[in-house]
Amino acid sequence: MNQNLILEAEGLYHVYESSALDGNVVALRGLHVKVRPGEAVAVVGPSGSGKSTLLKCLGGLMKPSAGNVAFQGRQINRLTGAELVELRQDTVSFIFQDANLLPDMNALDNVAQPLRHQGTSAANARKKAEALLERLGMAGRSRGMPAQLSGGEQQRVAIARALITNPKLILADEPTGALDPITSREVLSLFAKLHQEEEVAFLLVTHSREVASFADRSLELREGRFIAQHGNDVDISDLSSTRELIIDETGTMTLPPEVLTQLGGPGKFEMEVDDEEQILNLTRSDRGELEDYGERGSLVLAGVCPACKHIYDDNSQECPSCGSSRPMVINSEP
Repeated sequence: MNQNLILEAEGLYHVYESSALDGNVVALRGLHVKVRPGEAVAVVGPSGSGKSTLLKCLGGLMKPSAGNVAFQGRQINRLTGAELVELRQDTVSFIFQDANLLPDMNALDNVAQPLRHQGTSAANARKKAEALLERLGMAGRSRGMPAQLSGGEQQRVAIARALITNPKLILADEPTGALDPITSREVLSLFAKLHQEEEVAFLLVTHSREVASFADRSLELREGRFIAQHGNDVDISDLSSTRELIIDETGTMTLPPEVLTQLGGPGKFEMEVDDEEQILNLTRSDRGELEDYGERGSLVLAGVCPACKHIYDDNSQECPSCGSSRPMVINSEP
């Protein structure tokens, strides 16, 4: 394992045992993941693709059926429970979709709690928590209980709680999934600031193109396999090393992931068969139909409201005519 990587996983498999007629469910199929210090990586894909299972395995919250995970070169599957807790406290923090705040503690105590677990005195933990909440624009809400906070406020408290231990890596599971579009953009702007100014590394799992555009690099996950990468410093070794072309008895064809990457990902293709040479030619026929997760900076605020056709002349987040949230679109300028 490479000690220069903040996170590294090799050959991750995870199988959920089931007594159903369909049998066991293979959620992860030999995944490789690398996150460098200060890098932001997104894992994107639809519901059921294995994103949350992957995050739990990477964070040591779930033991994979096979494969290795390491934080800064230390394999977590070889650590005792106490050693794993200590390593996680020193290295990684989690942000979940629903904030997961302790309901009987106010915002300040929720943020201070991780330091208290590390043995920091209550006074020092609360002092640092107050400073973080002030930095995140929550100084006036620090005494509020979770039920009294809006979704965006709860997520800011969760972010402060994740940052209080000075982690080198933040693992986030659909961190804006429960938020409205405008609050979501505020949270992403905060992530970008932390990433750029504090050099905090991020690994986010999401189905959102807008969230994925925050990252330096995104890995596209389908049915437990990485089928494509987008963004900077793409490393083909992160994709499955399978090389076989498989055609089953129903005629369904499975392509090696690196070939599918070269084809531009899953989609619709026209097929031409040379019977004499036994050659199969595939030509993509669905350009424009595939999901484009884009690259950092490739999404911009829409110039026209899709609901009422109002033309924007500023950076407002809501349409002044109909009140709709202003969407993000792919930047078509070269």
